[in-house]
Amino acid sequence: MENQIVDTVTLSGSVADLDFSLFALFMRADLVVKSVIVILLIASVWCWAIIIQKWSSIRRLNKNSDEFEQGFWSGNSLDDLYDKISHKPLDPMSAIFAAAMREWRRSPGGQSGGGTSVKLGERIDRVMHITMAREMDNAERYMTFLATTGATAPFIGLFGTVWGIMNSFQSIAISKNTSLAVVAPGIAEALFATALGLLAAIPAVIAYNKFSRDLDRYAGRLESFSGEFGAILSRELDNGD
Repeated sequence: MENQIVDTVTLSGSVADLDFSLFALFMRADLVVKSVIVILLIASVWCWAIIIQKWSSIRRLNKNSDEFEQGFWSGNSLDDLYDKISHKPLDPMSAIFAAAMREWRRSPGGQSGGGTSVKLGERIDRVMHITMAREMDNAERYMTFLATTGATAPFIGLFGTVWGIMNSFQSIAISKNTSLAVVAPGIAEALFATALGLLAAIPAVIAYNKFSRDLDRYAGRLESFSGEFGAILSRELDNGD
């Protein structure tokens, strides 16, 4: 009985002497688990960089669009507004406006005939649609990485966990000892990989859902503007017939 108590105290002391800091867990891990940890750390850092960039970008898009709409609906000449922003549109909405006005100015004879005016209106609508698709593609850049990280990071961490547990079982078989001093390091390394997988996946999923909703809302805003501006140009074409 006394020997069992001594053995328990000795084993507890050996476990307590182990370093379970994150750096120590990484250094004790084998090459496969280290590779998993490095991949997840890189993915997590990259996700946070994308999150910060997207948050700033979407705020800037909405701010620039608000300023453009104020100028558009202020009652000033659309030609003056086009001359001001045509060389360097600051946001997708002004880019759509500039593309439509550019097509409008390229077809001065479109206001003279009914059939020609209809073709001009179709071309303007097509140009606005193409410009909006291109601008939204730019706005949605790197969103795929967020979605991919959110979907795969937990499984990559789980792979590291399974591998670490396998190493723990191998250590038990080799040492023929089921004490915590043998099992604990491998289990800790395995759980570390799982934690990193969740650390990378959770912010990526939350950010992807939020930014997707924000970009969908902004795309709807662009659709509304395109429809309103197309109606304005259509009335100008009708008045010119």
